[in-house]
Amino acid sequence: MALAVYVLCMLTSAFCAGLLWREYRRSRARLLLWSSLSFSAWAANNALVFTDLVILPAVDLSLVRAALALVAVSLLLYGLIWDAS
Repeated sequence: MALAVYVLCMLTSAFCAGLLWREYRRSRARLLLWSSLSFSAWAANNALVFTDLVILPAVDLSLVRAALALVAVSLLLYGLIWDAS
């Protein structure tokens, strides 16, 4: 069951990133760019969760996952602050 949740979370994040990117290309709204980059990083983070917990359980990737999550949040926060001004 956990395997399905990890895969679905990754696919959902990647799908959202794709939809946001497609809309950014159409409208050129910068917040859509930053949101799509953030969701891409979340999808990569979810892929790392799957890799860490299912494929390579003996290897600890928690530091890499935390760093990637920080990148994802930072991208979105930067976009929110940049477009607010």
